[in-house]
Amino acid sequence: MMQINEIQQRFSNVERTINQVTQACETGSNMPQDLKDCVQKLDQETGRTKQVLQSQDQKRIVECVDNLEQLSDRTEQAVERASNLDANIRNAVMQAHRELSTLKHQLH
Repeated sequence: MMQINEIQQRFSNVERTINQVTQACETGSNMPQDLKDCVQKLDQETGRTKQVLQSQDQKRIVECVDNLEQLSDRTEQAVERASNLDANIRNAVMQAHRELSTLKHQLH
């Protein structure tokens, strides 16, 4: 199992990427509503996960990361369904998904 400080460091990268996705969705035009909804849920869950990280409860941290990874799957699917989507948004969503998948696999 990864050490808490390493998990927090990795999560900071994930959080930064999700913030980029959120900002891009807020400023982007022609954003499908399902993509906006997915990004909003991902952003909310990121905030909850950050709080759980402070508790240092590894079981809860793993559960939160698993939930985030599932939400990033749905967000990635929404990106794939969206036509004429800005490449920056597409790339940011894909990067967030990769980072969450990697973190999830390292925690298991």
